[in-house]
Amino acid sequence: MGGTQLKKEVSALTALTVVIGTVIGAGIFFKPTAVYGAAGSPGLGLLAWVLGGIIAIAGGLTVAEIGTIFPETGGMMIYLEKVFGKWLGFLVGWAQMIVYFPANIAALAIIFATQVTSLFDLSMGYLIPIAICVASLVMGMNLLGTKYGGFVQNVSTLLKLIPIAVIIIAGLLYPGGGVVRLLPMSVTDHPFVTSLGSALVATVFAYDGWMNVGALAGEMKSPGKVLPKVIIGGLSIVMSVYLLINIAYLFVLDAPQLAATDTPAAAVAHALFGGFGGKLVTIGILISVFGGINGYTISGLRIPYALGSQNLLPFSNWFSKLSKSGNMPTNGGILMLVISIVMICSGQFNQLTDLIVFVIWIFNTLTFVAVIKLRRTNPELVRPYKVPFYPVVPLIAILGGFYIILNTLYVQPLNAGLGLLLTLLGIPVYLYQQNKIKKR
Repeated sequence: MGGTQLKKEVSALTALTVVIGTVIGAGIFFKPTAVYGAAGSPGLGLLAWVLGGIIAIAGGLTVAEIGTIFPETGGMMIYLEKVFGKWLGFLVGWAQMIVYFPANIAALAIIFATQVTSLFDLSMGYLIPIAICVASLVMGMNLLGTKYGGFVQNVSTLLKLIPIAVIIIAGLLYPGGGVVRLLPMSVTDHPFVTSLGSALVATVFAYDGWMNVGALAGEMKSPGKVLPKVIIGGLSIVMSVYLLINIAYLFVLDAPQLAATDTPAAAVAHALFGGFGGKLVTIGILISVFGGINGYTISGLRIPYALGSQNLLPFSNWFSKLSKSGNMPTNGGILMLVISIVMICSGQFNQLTDLIVFVIWIFNTLTFVAVIKLRRTNPELVRPYKVPFYPVVPLIAILGGFYIILNTLYVQPLNAGLGLLLTLLGIPVYLYQQNKIKKR
């Protein structure tokens, strides 16, 4: 029989690359279309990228405090359980297990398959089989053991930055480029407040994934020291990369041109390097998306294990069992893969991702609130790390979270409602399991 305790094998480098590799995925190549389409101007678009980074960093600084207080495998699920009760911890874990991680893995697998079919001029009939294969391959590597998934994450993160760096350098040196392309700040047909709000939502989506490293805290050797540095350092790198590559984009194409293309990075690369540039960016996207799939897989497969370890799921013993060879939560990984494959076959990838972003940001915001609540109700707790400039930084994170929630309710009320419904389906499961435990 396998073990029941995860080994402390996650290094600071692996955790850092999980943050960078999960956040820097498809968004950096596709989100400029939505950002500059909403902003209408380069200056306002760049401001949205900065504000999105500030919200993410404020969230990271805030979450780091509660992450070091409760450095246990499970991340946000554990944080909310400790502060607000087991039922809420279960709901976020349920949402992550059933929709959030599988949907992101499925969506990224489809993007990966789309790029492969484009690169090799394959029939679209190969798209779903390729997507299933890459999702299965990544899951299989991670189930062999932490060191294998960590190695893939380290390598893919480093490699994905190479084509990004090439675009940044070539774009900044592009003849005719310069500060003139970064102005004006706004245009008359795009109201400043509403345009900035829509662009900001798009950039926040591109920053998604920074919370997931908290799920690895229980496997870090010194989480009190490592976790805050990993989150802050990783997000700072991400924001710097986002700003630099967007400036490079704007040096080559103006904001309306970026807004008019579905593949802004490929369009910029084609302008810089000709036909070869398109293939270069496609390879870069493949590497980036592969790393994103791996990042979500590393974090996601541990959620069923955490729920099973607390006897919160039917068949909890099955979910909490670890493999003999890699000491990994294989059964939970199998469940995640099956759900991902179903989503790949359903074709509803973008809708599922939009649904869960709304739900996850409700839990994100509650996590920020939990930090403030703990400061008031449990000031005696040992805090290896304290969020700086308290309470300003947590309040920035909370206000950013409320904006995302309210904006989604206003712009996409049906998607928001569906997201809540999928999450609340976990309540009957929770009540059933609690009732089963009481009868024993």
